[in-house]
Amino acid sequence: MLLLLQYCNDKLGMCKSILSFLSFFLFCKVHTLRYFHTSSQVPNFPEFVSVGYLDDLQITHFDSVTRKYVPKQEWMKKITEEDPQFWERNRQLALGNEQVGKSQIKTVKRRLNVTEGVHFVQFMTGCDWDDETGDITGYYQHAFDGEDFISLDFDTETFVAPKDEAFITKLKWERMGEAARQKNYITGDCVKYLKKHVRNGGSALKRTELPLVSMLQKSSSAPVTCHATGFYPSRARLFWTKDGEELLEDVDPGEILPNEDETFQTSVSLDPSSVPSKDWDRYHCVFQLSGDKNKYVTRLDRSKIRINAPPLTLVPPLTLLHPVPPLRPVPTSFLVLKYATLLSRSQSVW
Repeated sequence: MLLLLQYCNDKLGMCKSILSFLSFFLFCKVHTLRYFHTSSQVPNFPEFVSVGYLDDLQITHFDSVTRKYVPKQEWMKKITEEDPQFWERNRQLALGNEQVGKSQIKTVKRRLNVTEGVHFVQFMTGCDWDDETGDITGYYQHAFDGEDFISLDFDTETFVAPKDEAFITKLKWERMGEAARQKNYITGDCVKYLKKHVRNGGSALKRTELPLVSMLQKSSSAPVTCHATGFYPSRARLFWTKDGEELLEDVDPGEILPNEDETFQTSVSLDPSSVPSKDWDRYHCVFQLSGDKNKYVTRLDRSKIRINAPPLTLVPPLTLLHPVPPLRPVPTSFLVLKYATLLSRSQSVW
């Protein structure tokens, strides 16, 4: 793995392709439950927003304007059959987390000696469950203005503080046993409700949709972008091939992003300078859903390329604040504007 990371420094495109390939096959049977909180000082935006995602679908929503904790999928209403207080209990927890978020912004601004500007804190917690092996992985991460602040190391039950200003929080939480408390939640209630939601979601979680694939190019000398939009689930690959063999060089894989209609989009670019004119017919863009043996192939054809054209589907601004999390172990970094509340307890004060 260290050699792979070192190689990434020189071959970024190839590295991204390899990691995409590995995640596609290694994590295709893992169910995920994620809860994202954002406390912000952004004008004309709720001071607090909390959303929950099961696999690729948003399932819950709360914000400081409506002050309601609501289901985003019809089948989520089934949870009250066995847990009548689910929505009210989580609404109360969301109200508490709203106040904690305000306090956290003040705390970190003071530690960083920041007095002006618009700032926000993000908090994510969740769990992964492999329905074949039973393996469980958990996440508990905090960020300030899009940069890591503190996160839980699930295996060692300790906290990682990438910023010096977070070290106080690390010591405080480890002294009070916060790591064990969070791990107990992750391996207990988080996984319990993940399984309940997967059962209630049924066929909605098993549906598949194929994308519309387009070839885009900003100019005749710019990279040729193969853009796929409208597919579901998000566990999919899009890649270039030459004579049927996947290309790992001269390509730039994009990220998988959510569309407004709960489908997804992604892209992969090819450097045309590496493609001799006589060889264009040998190149293809290939789309494949996880678990589907079929590959959907689009030939590189000059006549089909849309010049100076934007992608057909744009990610709406609100979705950008709360993207669907990746279906592989989450790194400790949060990306600003790129990518409900806890089921049984609230977050801790920094």
